Amino acid sequence: MATISPEALWAQRSNASAPEKNIIYLTVKVTDPKGLKVDLKEDSLDLESESDYAATKGTHYKLHLDWFAPIDLEHSRYDAKSSGNHISFVLRKKDAQEEYWPRLTKEKVKYRWLKTDFDKWVDEDEQDEQPEEDPYAGMGGMPDMGAMGGMPGMGGMPGMGGMGGMPGMGGMGGMPDLSALGGGNGGFDLSKLMAGAGGAGGMDFSKLAAQMGQAGGDDEHSSDDEEPVEEVTK
Repeated sequence: MATISPEALWAQRSNASAPEKNIIYLTVKVTDPKGLKVDLKEDSLDLESESDYAATKGTHYKLHLDWFAPIDLEHSRYDAKSSGNHISFVLRKKDAQEEYWPRLTKEKVKYRWLKTDFDKWVDEDEQDEQPEEDPYAGMGGMPDMGAMGGMPGMGGMPGMGGMGGMPGMGGMGGMPDLSALGGGNGGFDLSKLMAGAGGAGGMDFSKLAAQMGQAGGDDEHSSDDEEPVEEVTK
């Protein structure tokens, strides 16, 4: 099996006050990568892959790069698609500075497979004229997003399963089934409600029943013996 270095294209940006604008764009060309291995470090990159593409099948790709200066691993990432034709890297330079790196590699060596990415390259003195862009767009989010487990205190975002009820409700775990509380004439049978609630959320249903009783048929102004109001017709 033949082993070769894949073609790699690179471009860069720099900014002394905005770290997110200190980045390296690196594109490694491997069509339909198979068995991809990437070892990205602060000072280097090692990449190996085979191609599942018919025209290059049986070719083993191997790449090693020592960076000119350290990169920030926490804010660097790569993206590869098994049916694509390249592996894309966005690497953040560890030290924010106005000046461009003079080259990508530590050693001042000209590699025939390493070239300038003219589609992404911007001259150092023309960076401010370029429109704002998200260098990570289409790369599936920042690194380690899957390990965050949702927002703090929420037990993981998916399904909201860890919330245990709204604050102050004592983990009621859902509202009671009101359709089973019957009571006729649109009312509820409080005895069933009290039995079904089982003390959920710490609510005092005896007080609730007393209050509802005062507001209902026991009201001193409510009586079946009241005189009917005569309708006045004009």
